[in-house]
Amino acid sequence: MNTPRTSVWLASIVLGTALMAAPAELAFGSTSASGAQEAASVNTHPIAGPNRPANVPDGYVITPFGYFHASCVRSLVKGERLMADGRLQHADGSIDEKAAVCSYPHYQRNGVSSAGNTSTSPEINGWVENANFTTGTPSKTYGSLVSGWIVPPQPAANDGQVLYFFPGFEDINDPQTSILQPVLGWYQGQWTIASWNCCLNGITTNSPAVSVSPGDLIYGSITSNCGAGSVLCSGWNVLSVDLSTGQSTILANTPSDGQAFNWAFGGVLEAYSIVRCEDYPSDRRLTFETVVFNQDLNPILDPKWGKAVNNNGTPQCNYGVKPDRLKVTVDY
Repeated sequence: MNTPRTSVWLASIVLGTALMAAPAELAFGSTSASGAQEAASVNTHPIAGPNRPANVPDGYVITPFGYFHASCVRSLVKGERLMADGRLQHADGSIDEKAAVCSYPHYQRNGVSSAGNTSTSPEINGWVENANFTTGTPSKTYGSLVSGWIVPPQPAANDGQVLYFFPGFEDINDPQTSILQPVLGWYQGQWTIASWNCCLNGITTNSPAVSVSPGDLIYGSITSNCGAGSVLCSGWNVLSVDLSTGQSTILANTPSDGQAFNWAFGGVLEAYSIVRCEDYPSDRRLTFETVVFNQDLNPILDPKWGKAVNNNGTPQCNYGVKPDRLKVTVDY
């Protein structure tokens, strides 16, 4: 049902008609040929409510990287940029004197603390399912990722759940330092898109959130600021665009903190506080059409996807991952 629109868009990227052009133009808030414009909005992050793991304290919020103290989540406004040393450059050109450093432990999706404490929660909390593949070595990395998907319908129920859908890049040898993701999220009746980078100095950073609607076509990309052949690039653009409205939001030249992005995720479902299957969108599946480019910026047209599904949490909602070359479908 949603395949034709994304297939046309995906084919244009594979053929090179749209390759990297939109991300480069949008990186500094200009308007692309498609009319997309960088949007400014106020970010609000979901509070970790009563369904959080027992040892996650009050004052924590939910992010695509787990539970963070609210002071350790930084939401940029239009024109701001995270620098390589963790300092913030503001829209007027001024730069913070010191880099922000998180003084609180963060908690993984399953309740494991960065300080070593553990807890469990009976509800589904965290990465539920994904399709991924890796270069197999730190000496070979990926240079870009582009993906398209459709915003699902609203969930049938609202139990305070938080949903995230995204593709992404990580370093398989150091997955806790820097993770890049263009993210579609749902909380309290609203779908939004934002671009994320975690976790320089323990801080997770996101671009301004943009409200989107069911049925909108979303474009997400992660592009290196270095030339073809670069193994370690210090700066990346993480772009999220609603192609149906033209609104976009970006982390421009966001730092990699020395990571080698050799682990690609074609599609991920991450969920918090799921207490019944009706907490998911009513269509019960989402398809990403994702192209990953190698470090020479050539598209990988036959990726060897691996699958991961959480079969231990409750409820179990017919979870499953169906990768097929340039498509990844997650069932819920």
